[in-house]
Amino acid sequence: MTSTRKAPLPVPAPANGAAPRLHALAGQLLGGRLPLRLRAWDGSVAGPEGAPVVVIRNRRALRRLLWQPDELGLAQAYITGELDIEGDLADGLRTLGSAVRDRGPRPSRLTAAERVRAARTALSLGAVGVRPPAPAAQARLTGSVHSKARDRAAISHHYDLSNDFYALLLDETMAYSCGYWTGEGPGYGAVDAQRDKLELICRKLALTPGARLLDIGCGWGSLTLYAAEEFKARVTAVTLAAEQAAYVRDQVKARGLEELVEVRLCDYRDIEGGGHDAVSTVEMGEHVGDAEYPAFTALLHRMVRPGGRVLVQQMSRAATAPGGGAFIESYIAPDMHMRPLGDTVSLLEGAGLEVRAVEAMREHYVRTIRAWHRTLEERWDEFAALVGLQTARVWRLYLAGSALAFEERRMGVDQILAVRPTATGESGMPAGGRAGALREWYQGGTER
Repeated sequence: MTSTRKAPLPVPAPANGAAPRLHALAGQLLGGRLPLRLRAWDGSVAGPEGAPVVVIRNRRALRRLLWQPDELGLAQAYITGELDIEGDLADGLRTLGSAVRDRGPRPSRLTAAERVRAARTALSLGAVGVRPPAPAAQARLTGSVHSKARDRAAISHHYDLSNDFYALLLDETMAYSCGYWTGEGPGYGAVDAQRDKLELICRKLALTPGARLLDIGCGWGSLTLYAAEEFKARVTAVTLAAEQAAYVRDQVKARGLEELVEVRLCDYRDIEGGGHDAVSTVEMGEHVGDAEYPAFTALLHRMVRPGGRVLVQQMSRAATAPGGGAFIESYIAPDMHMRPLGDTVSLLEGAGLEVRAVEAMREHYVRTIRAWHRTLEERWDEFAALVGLQTARVWRLYLAGSALAFEERRMGVDQILAVRPTATGESGMPAGGRAGALREWYQGGTER
């Protein structure tokens, strides 16, 4: 028998619920209409149709934002799951960032009456209360900034998360840096871009069998292993992360490269020796610090022989952009420092190196990070089980936000090729510079 019972009608959202009041308050603080749609814990919704939807799951998110009304407060609310963005996270971040940049927060312009109304709204919504604790994933470093002990802790916070985590996120090269995308289509992916990057670096450094390469900040050994296997270079690999050192040593043994590769677990300031034919440092300089960078460039000069080459691949920030920001420095890379590209070039030349070429790779990093982000989303349950839901949400926010920063030119990444000239000014570079060598590489005309 067919039932005549009618389906229950949906319960309408409260007309004067939390979301309309929050939306009005946010617009007041921004100085214009908030270009986001809000859904609050009471079921109420407010904001333009079709806009990215921000879900505020509980009043605790409001208390967090009241205590920390900035990027870090928003990040903490997202990490804990108190606040979420439906659909494309990058689209939501892009829309919010555009609104802030276009209008700018203007709380100082609020009249006394407006401030009173805002306070009453916050009180009525339950935003007033004890400050919520920071998520457990936040870095908690002690000691002097860029002391050896603190740098070791900062590197460990990021890179010692676990080798299993990075093996899940990265491709088989385990290269955790910007790839070099030379192809398109389904047959060309992240692993190909990383191998093309490694090949490019080795060729820029003019590696030959037996050449001595110092790889400072070797990561999981992608460049170290590639230079040894493909170019038969003799490589000294240096890292401050214990998990990385253990991984590279295992790979060296598994691939039979003991005669070509030495792995050192130490601070870059403790590297001894010199006379290397080439020195590489791939996205390690961001961890050095502003005051310490001149000493770092002096080390690069000291480690390479006259006529030898130095390659620095390093992230940069736009002249008017803050670089990493509070979220990255608190949850991803503590004490990170980025500077405009021109400042780095000046520091390298101030150390006695001659900069011969700079190659911008900003768009390449957008593609690289988006590939990592796709992997994270496709294997979300595995990541959450491995490191916990909060840490997985940290990385989701980090990857989405970082790709956006490179897309919008707030951050960049560059390969800087320099040489240490001889006492008589000889650079060791071929006549005509590197353009011809690169052209051969693109065309596949250079034989090893």
